Amino acid sequence: MTIAFWCVLAAAALIYFATGLAKIGGRMPPNANHSPREWLDQLRGWPKRAHFAQQNGFEVFPIFAAAVIIAQLAHAPQARIDNLALAFIACRVVYLMLYLADIAYPRTAVWAAGMACIVWLFCLGA
Repeated sequence: MTIAFWCVLAAAALIYFATGLAKIGGRMPPNANHSPREWLDQLRGWPKRAHFAQQNGFEVFPIFAAAVIIAQLAHAPQARIDNLALAFIACRVVYLMLYLADIAYPRTAVWAAGMACIVWLFCLGA
């Protein structure tokens, strides 16, 4: 399996890591698991931002996974695919940290850098 494919798994894992942070940070009681979305909507502070980061992760994950798969199927240079996938993961880690810290403008710049990695992966497949 390629590094890029491992990065797809890492991107998925980051989503659930953010979910865990939201639930742990918000001290989710056992009975809240009956309607976790309602409970998550009531969070405040960094646990709420962890929840928002999770939601953004779900939004961007399919695009990233598709870009990696398309670049692989197009037989683009593997080293370039791997480097872009690793850069995307690095962006997502920094994005999560900035989101938790409520540092908005740099977070947006890091999000844009991650999206640029995705676009570049698609271009490799063209």
